[in-house]
Amino acid sequence: MTTATTTAGTGITDPPSLDTVHQCDNLNLLRRLGAGTVDLIYIDPPFNTGKQQRGTNRSDDELEEPSRYADSWPTMSDYLSFIRPRLMEMHRILKPSGSMLLHCDWRSSHHLRLLLDEIFGAECFVNHLIWSYGLGGSSPRRFARKHDDILFYGRSEAYYFEPPRIPATSARMRGQTKKATDVLDIPSINNMAAERTGYPTQKPLALLEVLIEACCPADGVVADFFCGSGTTLVAAANLGRRWIGCDVSAEAVKIVQQRLGQSR
Repeated sequence: MTTATTTAGTGITDPPSLDTVHQCDNLNLLRRLGAGTVDLIYIDPPFNTGKQQRGTNRSDDELEEPSRYADSWPTMSDYLSFIRPRLMEMHRILKPSGSMLLHCDWRSSHHLRLLLDEIFGAECFVNHLIWSYGLGGSSPRRFARKHDDILFYGRSEAYYFEPPRIPATSARMRGQTKKATDVLDIPSINNMAAERTGYPTQKPLALLEVLIEACCPADGVVADFFCGSGTTLVAAANLGRRWIGCDVSAEAVKIVQQRLGQSR
C-alpha cells in the first residue's frame, strides 16, 4: 500500500520529496526540482474550454459540494503565457532519457505542439497520440468529437520507450498480442466505475498504466504537475514507479490522498 503526504504553499521541502503530493502552484514546485531528475512527465492541464469544470458527488450518501475548477483564459495567448514557463521548467527537470506526455484537445493541440517544438526542438517530437474514448454527445453541425490528443516528446533521441502490447483482434492472431498503435482505444470512466471519484475530467487508470509502462523504466520517476484526481500517481504507484504530484486545489489533494491510501 502506498500513502501520500502533502505539503502546501511555501512548505515544499528542498529538494521536494518523492512519493508526495504537493498542494501549491506547480511553478513553485518545478523551480525546486533539480535538472535531469524525472523520467516521465504526464500532464493533463486545463484545456481552456471557457467553462467551469464541475464534477459529481462520489456517492449518494456524500453531501459535499462537487469538485470544480475554472477552465478559462481571456485569450489563447493568455493561456499559452500561463503554460509556457511551466513547460520550460518541465523540459529542464527531465533526464536525457526522459519524455513528456501532454494531454490536450482540439482547442489547443496545434498551439501546444508549436510551443513544444520551440522548447524541446521539433526533432524531439515522437508521436501525436489519439485517445479514443467513444462516449459523449454528437452535433448536427460537425463530426462527433470522440477523442483527446496526447503530444509525446522525448528529452533527447535517447528517450526510453518500451512498446506496449494490446490484445490482437484478427482471427489469425486470436489469443496473441500486438504492438499498440498511436490510437489508444480505451473507454472513458462510466458513472458506475469503481475508480470514479467524481472529480471533473478524471482519466481512466487503464490509459495511464499503458503510457507509464511504455515511457518510464521500472526504476523511474513519474511526475504530474496538474494531478487533479491523482490517476497518474495511482497508476505509477500500482506499477512500482516513484512519483511526485502537484495540484493547487485542496480538494484534489484530498482525493489523491484517499486514492493512494487504497492503492495496491
